[in-house]
Amino acid sequence: MPERRTVALVTLGCARNEVDSEELAGRLAADGWELVEDAAEADVAVVNTCGFVEAAKKDSVDALLEANDLKDHGRTQAVVAVGCMAERYGKELADALPEADGVLGFDDYADISNRLQTILSGGSVEAHTPRDRRKLLPISPAERQQAADVALPGHAQEPVQAPADLPEGVAPASGPRAPLRRRLATSPVASVKLASGCDRRCSFCAIPSFRGSFISRRPSDVLGETRWLAEQGVKEVMLVSENNTSYGKDLGDIRLLETLLPELAAVDGIERIRVSYLQPAEMRPGLIDVLTSTPKVAPYFDLSFQHSAPDVLRAMRRFGDTDRFLELLDTIRGKAPQAGVRSNFIVGFPGETEADFAELERFLTHARLDAIGVFGYSDEEGTEAVGYENKLDEDAIAERLAHMQRLAEELTSQRAEERIGETLEVLVESVEAVDEDGDGAYGRAAHQAPETDGQVLFTDSTGLVPGRMVTAKVVGTLGVDLVAEPLELEEAAG
Repeated sequence: MPERRTVALVTLGCARNEVDSEELAGRLAADGWELVEDAAEADVAVVNTCGFVEAAKKDSVDALLEANDLKDHGRTQAVVAVGCMAERYGKELADALPEADGVLGFDDYADISNRLQTILSGGSVEAHTPRDRRKLLPISPAERQQAADVALPGHAQEPVQAPADLPEGVAPASGPRAPLRRRLATSPVASVKLASGCDRRCSFCAIPSFRGSFISRRPSDVLGETRWLAEQGVKEVMLVSENNTSYGKDLGDIRLLETLLPELAAVDGIERIRVSYLQPAEMRPGLIDVLTSTPKVAPYFDLSFQHSAPDVLRAMRRFGDTDRFLELLDTIRGKAPQAGVRSNFIVGFPGETEADFAELERFLTHARLDAIGVFGYSDEEGTEAVGYENKLDEDAIAERLAHMQRLAEELTSQRAEERIGETLEVLVESVEAVDEDGDGAYGRAAHQAPETDGQVLFTDSTGLVPGRMVTAKVVGTLGVDLVAEPLELEEAAG
């Protein structure tokens, strides 16, 4: 009988990392590893790191150190770093953090089982050597689909013949070419990768250098994975990538998303399709039409504005201005008045004047966004903005950040109050005891993405179970969260 080998996956960062962790979990389970939730109960703790901004990198290091501490009082024998921070820094991270027994890059994912076994057996695996992944794919998008030797987590670049005796819950994620995927959560919501990488060259962002150039997954792969998730009980699928508006450009059809969305919405068992990560400069009328009129496709717009002052946007290597952005929002709401809109913004960018800051405030005040993320600028090594002049001092950035965060909190609370009286379709995500008198049920409406946009608290949890779509009327708010009364409770109870 083979020796029992256990592994835990600790995931940090965005939904794209969550998909990558489930791919790693599927590969490991297919090769006989037993997946456990608690890192203290695992022979190997694999930390899927985030390398986006300084705070996220610190969280990743802290997670690695915390896992390393388990070696003294738990079952854990090895700690391995994977993910964006490991890919971005490789040997540098290994040298700076000897507590990590291995630092593996994306190229190691296809052979993750053997890598972990070598480390667990006391051997060493050479730390990943970083390279600019933008140079691994052809410059022309049309030629990228033939670049089969480039590792793209979640994209199934090499054939995988699934064993006949796969463990329960493990299946080819999207057909015979796909890597295996194993769900690590019981939530009725799951993410599906639509593409990887980015061709944009925003001056503040290092992601393309370690995630690579943009490349789409084939529609058949996305559909196959969605069908498999539906069989696992998933009710909402969120499409993720660095830039969903570019989907299909390397497949010969920049409007491919408009065709794919209705097909995904028609998959048996799926109640909602949500699209994240949209670029305002790439929005087109046909995509807005599909997002606002297709049954089961959420009228949800995760628009990456970043700023609204023209001079700041140009310095960021981006496009647009306050009035154009407001026109875009008017167009969306003209087609779907209840549409949800969220965005992130950077304050204190090099050269940002008081007038630029006031212009951003003007935009936010008129935009009626449902969720707002605000970040203070910080230099990211390897980006163009590192070399910019006219940088604001840290105190000025902190002051602007605090002001804009207070404004964002006030504005999103006001936007939530505007929804009082609306009737929403809410996906129940959890039913849990909140006090000794009863249960509390929580869910999300179409304008609320997981983790980032608030939630709906039901006034009555009778008959509600996770995964059920319930019609509810908004009767109050708690900040950005909504309080809603379920309608047709007898029908909801089944």
